[in-house]
Amino acid sequence: MKKILLLSVSAGAGHGRAAEAIRAFAVDHPAGVEAVHLDVMDFVPAGFRKLYAGQYIKLVNDHPELWRYLYRTTDEAPAQAPGQKLRRAIERLNCRALLAEIRRQDPDAIICTHFLPVELLSRELRQGRQAPPTWVQVTDFDLHSLWLAPHMRGYFVASEEIAWRARQRGMAADAVMVSGIPIMPAFSVRPDRRQCAAEFGLDPTRQTFLLMAGGVGMNGLELLAARLLAMAGDFQLIALAGRNEAMLAALQKLAKTHPGRLFPQGFSNRVERLMACSDLAITKPGGLTTSECLAMGLPMIVHSPIPGQEERNADFLLEQGAALKAIDGDAIAYRVAALLAAPERLAALRQKSAALGRPDAGRVVLERVLSATPG
Repeated sequence: MKKILLLSVSAGAGHGRAAEAIRAFAVDHPAGVEAVHLDVMDFVPAGFRKLYAGQYIKLVNDHPELWRYLYRTTDEAPAQAPGQKLRRAIERLNCRALLAEIRRQDPDAIICTHFLPVELLSRELRQGRQAPPTWVQVTDFDLHSLWLAPHMRGYFVASEEIAWRARQRGMAADAVMVSGIPIMPAFSVRPDRRQCAAEFGLDPTRQTFLLMAGGVGMNGLELLAARLLAMAGDFQLIALAGRNEAMLAALQKLAKTHPGRLFPQGFSNRVERLMACSDLAITKPGGLTTSECLAMGLPMIVHSPIPGQEERNADFLLEQGAALKAIDGDAIAYRVAALLAAPERLAALRQKSAALGRPDAGRVVLERVLSATPG
């Protein structure tokens, strides 16, 4: 039985979800695969974890312009720049326990869904230390230079453009594969709309919009729901608050004043069934969320992108005709009204979205790694 080690970082939700998706495809693999998923943040000191993961979330929520600056400057900085060398040294000092755990796990191959372990393992390989073949799964429709490191066995990316950019930055042509972004196997089959609607008390014949808070969080989902419910039109809303209990409580209070129209949901492991009930998602453009929507053929209105990676995700979706973009609540309401008045436009968005879906990305990644791993 081959053993695959999946390494993610809990800075945002997407990196861990991508790793879990690959692991899920391994569970019932006919060849028998042991897939172990480790969060790098479980193997670092508490202070480093708070700085690395906690400050990232604080930056993107409270200081998005500063994050935009950091994203751009770190992307453009030479690998040997003093700041880059210092950053890598700090990471190495704080990740020694992770390297020890990797040696203890003794996997046949490693798949990284975050760039932090990519740089660590690249150094191990460069210095001649024993390390298994390491693969990299990029989790956005973008390519930041931190993902790129020498001695990696191969790269999995979301689109042909990202593959081209990787090769332009020096990656060997045969080392880059367009796989899509791994999502859970449940998105490989579109459930029956009527059956799913019955599970959530929805009317399957009514236009349904899905409001999603996103992995890093989104404030004011209940305000957006109230704004949309005040509009003319016969539609119902599903509002997915995730783990934000205060937001869920506010949505439940609002739902009492709009019986049969607003359906609040907390954290759910049945997102694919909520999407099957829906005609449109209104969401932040995270790499995993947008990949799930595309797999379900669900068009999007994207808003509030994190500067950097999510802005580039939004650009990709707009260029491909699978989404509209809204800069604020007024713009969301305007676009919803426009789509209600022009159902043919919503149908065109759905068609474009479905054409981009790669629901089997996790399986594609796993099969490629296994085929290149000696038995």
